[in-house]
Amino acid sequence: MLNVSPETVCFLIARAREFQAKEEVVIPETPSSPSDDWALQVLADHIDDLSALEVKVAVNDLTSEQQAELVALMWLGRGDYDLEEWYTAVEDAQHAQGDNTTEYLLAHPYVADHLEEGLLQHGYSCEE
Repeated sequence: MLNVSPETVCFLIARAREFQAKEEVVIPETPSSPSDDWALQVLADHIDDLSALEVKVAVNDLTSEQQAELVALMWLGRGDYDLEEWYTAVEDAQHAQGDNTTEYLLAHPYVADHLEEGLLQHGYSCEE
């Protein structure tokens, strides 16, 4: 069961697709070193981008548990966990959670696809 509403996730998916479809958005495949805070850099480069700002506002309006579910949904959709491990994924996301959920999500090139796949595994769809 999701505590974050599927409608909110679908909104974030749409905005993430808008943000990442822009030509000037460059997301590195991997950071150049483990200490690089490349997720923050991605968003810092686009601080005035309306799509990124909409994602940030929407994510910041969520509780920390809902933010952890977003991260867990991305991990689920990416194949890091399966649906039977949902509560473990959420718990792991809560332990890994920092103040940069928006940056973490937007720094992943396929975040929209992974969130959508995670929703599908929970039985929800962004289709009308």
